Amino acid sequence: MIVVLLGPPGAGKGTQGERIAAALGIPKLATGDVLRAAVKEGTKLGLEAKGFMDRGDLVPDSVILGIIKEALLSPAYAKGAILDGVVRTVPQAEGLKRLTAEIGKGVDVVLDFQIDDELLVSRLSGRTTCDKEQKPFTGLQPGTPCPDQCGGTLMRRKDDEPEAIRNRLSVYHAQTKPVLAWYVGQGANVQHIDAVGSFDDVFARALKAVGR
Repeated sequence: MIVVLLGPPGAGKGTQGERIAAALGIPKLATGDVLRAAVKEGTKLGLEAKGFMDRGDLVPDSVILGIIKEALLSPAYAKGAILDGVVRTVPQAEGLKRLTAEIGKGVDVVLDFQIDDELLVSRLSGRTTCDKEQKPFTGLQPGTPCPDQCGGTLMRRKDDEPEAIRNRLSVYHAQTKPVLAWYVGQGANVQHIDAVGSFDDVFARALKAVGR
């Protein structure tokens, strides 16, 4: 089974993706993880990607999709994958469709995690991170000691500032939101998940959406 996760930053799809992967017995595949692994292993595509990264350029979709194809062909992903962050634009969705067709697979379900923008801004801007452990906390003020008593201090990351969050959401709506319409137009199995509520509640909705 191949599952594509969609949703705005902060909707919780990464956390839910880990839980869904464990429940289905298939690994989660995140673009950043396989890209770093390919670079570390020194594969042909990994070295090509490293060249772009060393120049400060974006790694082209063709290289990223090639690395993802290699991962999906490996034994670790024989039963499928939960794709997190793999599809962010319509061209990437089109590329993934070609890629999966080439290896005799296809996307079984698209999970669209939905949540109101302003609720996301409130949720993410209320998050602080320990400057020592890099562990996130919610509802605690910047400048306070880390509750873990590790000697660290809580701070708000720049990308968790309200304006930065709104900018990230603007990019999501401009670039990634159209992917959802593309999948609907393709007749894909698109399931909308209410991402508001406890982790367990959202997880239960996601499991139901994948038929479990």
